[in-house]
Order: sequence, then structure tokens, then C-alpha cells
Amino acid sequence: MTAPPRAQTRLHVAADLAAGVAVGLDEAQAHLLRSVLRLAPGDHVALFNGRDGEWLARLDAIGKGRASAVPVLRTRPQASEPDLWLVFAPIKRARLDFLAEKATELGASALWPVFTRHTAVERVNVERLAANAREAAEQTGRLSVPEVFAVAGLDQALAGWQPGRRILLGDESGAAEPVADVLAATEHAGPWAVLTGPEGGFARAELDRLRELPFVSPASLGPRVLRADTAALAALSVLQALRGDWREGRPRHPPPA
Repeated sequence: MTAPPRAQTRLHVAADLAAGVAVGLDEAQAHLLRSVLRLAPGDHVALFNGRDGEWLARLDAIGKGRASAVPVLRTRPQASEPDLWLVFAPIKRARLDFLAEKATELGASALWPVFTRHTAVERVNVERLAANAREAAEQTGRLSVPEVFAVAGLDQALAGWQPGRRILLGDESGAAEPVADVLAATEHAGPWAVLTGPEGGFARAELDRLRELPFVSPASLGPRVLRADTAALAALSVLQALRGDWREGRPRHPPPA
């Protein structure tokens, strides 16, 4: 039996994926394929859209600013992924890029920047955040890209919060129990969100309000002071290890490189 062709890269697309139905690629993707990877019609890529699994697709047209590919074989069915949000106070751009990339690798299903009292950053480029998440999803073998929510204030986010989604709060005050103990003692089988503050930490009034909410689980992230991006990624990692899909191990059939 002949092995299927090797995909040269993975691309996320918005279109539906089905055998024989050509998919148009955007200008940035066409540039990547033509000018960076030097691919040509007949070469193969992997496509995914978060709904239809992953498909091996053959490039049938590629030019300056335009490209299309035809799915020929579904190599992975769509699988369920963690329903895990990262809600975070915005940080400086370079660290925000890093945070979006690594949170995507760790399996976050949504990224939500929220302004707190001590947030030093005044503006968030949501489009850039989404682009970083998409690129990380393409590189890490995920079958979906995290949704990026519009920036909101902390009070606004909490006012519309659905209590069925529990919050793991990175509590830097020194009064919270260790995160592993908190998760072991919390009987919640539904979706989670991680909430972390800015470099200066949450204001005392914000922490007091958060601790009073019945769907919030304050937790200590250890004895050392963590930078904001480190705290977010540490909390995601622990949650994935104890409650998420890290318990499932590595996929038996990794996607094409």
C-alpha cells in the first residue's frame, strides 16, 4: 500500500473541508507557500478548520497573493478539546505574543484580555493576538484555534460570567492554599477558566471581590513571585495536568510535520 504524500506545513482555514472541494487560501498563506516554503502545484499541505478534522490537501494553484488547495484525504477526525479559558490582564507586547503562543500550545480554548486596576498596558491589538494564536495552533498540531474575546474590564467580565465555568484564580496574596490542593478539593467537572493579574498584581479590592464569588477558587502558584505571563502559563499547566487532557498522553497518530 502506498503511503500518503507528506504535508509540507499545516494551515488553518475558515472554509468547510471535504474531499475534492477546493479551498481558497488567504494572501499571507499564499506568500508563505510560494515565497517562503517554495511550494508549487502538486505539493501537499495539511488543512484544519476546527470542525472537520485535519485533511491532506493538494495545492492546485499558487501565485502572487493567491493560492488554493483541494482536500484529498482526511488524516485525523475532529476530536474534543479542553474547554479551558485564559483570562488575563494585558502585558507588554513581546510578552503578550509569547503568552498567546504558549497558551495555545497548552490547550487554551479562549484568550480573554481584561483590564484590572493595576494594568499598565493601555491598548491590546486583538488581531495580533489572534494571529499569534493561529500560528501556534498550526505549529503545535491542534485541531482548533483559540477564540480571542474582545477586551473588557474585570468588572464587566465578572458581571456577565456564567457560574457553570469555574475560575482558578492566581492569588498572589499569600493567603491561598497551594494550587494542587485547591484542585484536589474542588469537585467541579465542568469547564474552567484561569484568571491571572497584571505585573503589579490585583488590587486588594479586586482580590476581596473575587474571593467572595462562589465560582472562584483562589490558589497559590508557589513561594516565588512570578511574572504575569509565567503565572498564567503555570496555572494552565497545572490545570491541564490535574484536570485536563495532559492525562491522556501523546496522540498515537501525530499530524504530518
